[in-house]
Amino acid sequence: MNKQSRERISSFDFQPGRILAGKYEIVSPLGSGWEGEVYRIRELNTGIERAAKFFFPQRNLHNRATKFYARKLHKLRNCSILIQYHTQEQITYHRMLITFLVSEYVEGELLSKFLLRQPGKRLTPFEGLHLLHALASGVEDIHQAREYHGDLHDDNIIIRRHGLSFYVKLVDMYNWGAPEADNIRDDVCDLIRLFYDAIGGVRFYSKHPKEIKNICCGLKRSLIICKFRTAGRLRKYLETISWRNP
Repeated sequence: MNKQSRERISSFDFQPGRILAGKYEIVSPLGSGWEGEVYRIRELNTGIERAAKFFFPQRNLHNRATKFYARKLHKLRNCSILIQYHTQEQITYHRMLITFLVSEYVEGELLSKFLLRQPGKRLTPFEGLHLLHALASGVEDIHQAREYHGDLHDDNIIIRRHGLSFYVKLVDMYNWGAPEADNIRDDVCDLIRLFYDAIGGVRFYSKHPKEIKNICCGLKRSLIICKFRTAGRLRKYLETISWRNP
């Protein structure tokens, strides 16, 4: 077993101003997860800001994870909801080669943090429907490409508000094998769960109108996938939903 496979890193702790690969300057940390850490970086030659994901070596043996992400993001490069991949780089860290992926930097904040700033730490049902429509429309493109995301949650969504609408981007994707029907259905169930939680979760569910409950289906998977087998079906349902007269 080589050194890289034995070494376990829990944080790179790159400080602002650090130069990497002779090309990039660390601007600030953006987040961390099981696979690695994401930083805001600046290209030295152009001044353009990017995002860079640095993979912990124990989570990227033989560069399997970085190859997966690069190929998947390239395949789905026309899906506007996904972060656009640019290139792959390597640095030496504690005498180990560390691979990182450079992608576009997107203004906004994580959905989890955005919700904490809202009144009552939640969206109104009307706002939640707009968010769900934005997410379903974007994930629909992924499903039409016969792929899936597999890791939809409020710490994997970057959000920016624009009037009544929401501008959203998805980060990360589940590193798994070929997509199957169940993967796509899982994405749909995750979208519904995100909507359910964003508008207050179980605490407020009983107070929501029937139209909202018809979407959430009590979070019962069998009911959700019977009604919405893909994100496209969910998107169409939202666009044609009928409301009761007051």
